[in-house]
Amino acid sequence: MKKIGIVGGGIIGLCSAYYLAKEGYEVSVFDQSAMDDGCSYGNAGMIVPSHIIPLAQPGMIAQGMRWMFDSQSPFYVKPRFNTDLLKWGLQFYKHANSSHVEKAMPALHHLSMLSKELYQDFARENNSFFYEEKGLLMLYKSDKVAEEMYHEGKEAERLGLEVDYLSKAEVAALETGTKTEVTGGVHYKSDAHLYPQHFMKFIKEELIRLKVEIHRHTTVKDFHFEGNKITKIATDKGTFAADEVVLAAGSWSPVLAKKLNVSISVLPGKGYSFTLKDSDQKPAIPSILCEGKVAVTPMNNDIRFGGTMEITHTGDTKINTGRLQGIVTTINDFYPEMQVEMPKTAATWFGFRPCTPSGMPVITRDKKIVNLTLATGHAMMGLSLAPATGKIVTEIIAGKTTSVDTKMFQL
Repeated sequence: MKKIGIVGGGIIGLCSAYYLAKEGYEVSVFDQSAMDDGCSYGNAGMIVPSHIIPLAQPGMIAQGMRWMFDSQSPFYVKPRFNTDLLKWGLQFYKHANSSHVEKAMPALHHLSMLSKELYQDFARENNSFFYEEKGLLMLYKSDKVAEEMYHEGKEAERLGLEVDYLSKAEVAALETGTKTEVTGGVHYKSDAHLYPQHFMKFIKEELIRLKVEIHRHTTVKDFHFEGNKITKIATDKGTFAADEVVLAAGSWSPVLAKKLNVSISVLPGKGYSFTLKDSDQKPAIPSILCEGKVAVTPMNNDIRFGGTMEITHTGDTKINTGRLQGIVTTINDFYPEMQVEMPKTAATWFGFRPCTPSGMPVITRDKKIVNLTLATGHAMMGLSLAPATGKIVTEIIAGKTTSVDTKMFQL
């Protein structure tokens, strides 16, 4: 039986472990953390087939430049002299065009739809993670954003998604949980959501049942080779034999890839979230508050708010209160009756979302190392795309035809 070593215990690594174990492989997962935090836990919990346009898109550079000078803006690149950042920025610039977006949209759509089907399978088995299909509301205040959202909605319809365009009154009729201060909205009926912490608990229990070995607090130091093949994973807790290796370490993937002499352009996009427990007043439908790019998700009795994309480095562990204030201001602008207060530092979560300059995830067999599969760079879509990624990783390793075309997910 082939031994598979998965480096990275976030949702991408765990979903890969799940499908590989189901395929009959002997699977071990290695992660430097306690595996109880990270992006897989603090994210907005959205499964979003509607998100078909990658971060690298026309107008994003100009918009980003304007936001650079606003301390509360939703997108920010932390300026520093760093060759990785310069290379990433140049590649982002090259990808931010309509030709790239045109190719990216169907690829993201197919990956998202596969993921949603797999989440439905999980929920039928045991919906302990509060999976719901209420769609997603893109709410806006300005005419400019209304026009952008209408255009994006039409692109989604072209790919077969069901979309409703709502007036202010129609938003109010649909969103009965709390008052909305908007000029209108776009309702993507295809989207779903869940409670991330509960899903992570569920998937870990499944892995225990499937006899997957999970090595927490285990730092991967190096890899042993024979020719162009990895034979062992060297960690601070010992050396482990591996017939196949999956690199799914999120924002830490480039550092580990360097040990393999593989170059991956991924930078961490720091994001924040906070959760209000047992909130009396809360929206009933997940939404994105477009002008401030704030995600709002009802999760069972709780409500989670998340936002900002701060391109930085993994050593940047300081909470930027300006960015957090931007999230809170946006919430209160859109939901005037909620009166959300600035969360305490201890109640504020932050995590690093792995961002590629193309805005596309990397899901591919490495070209040089014959038994290395890469699964990283999912940015804000890690939870949304994790089951599909795990299934594709399994198909790659098993030598099967992949469920969706992976041409757009190469390095």
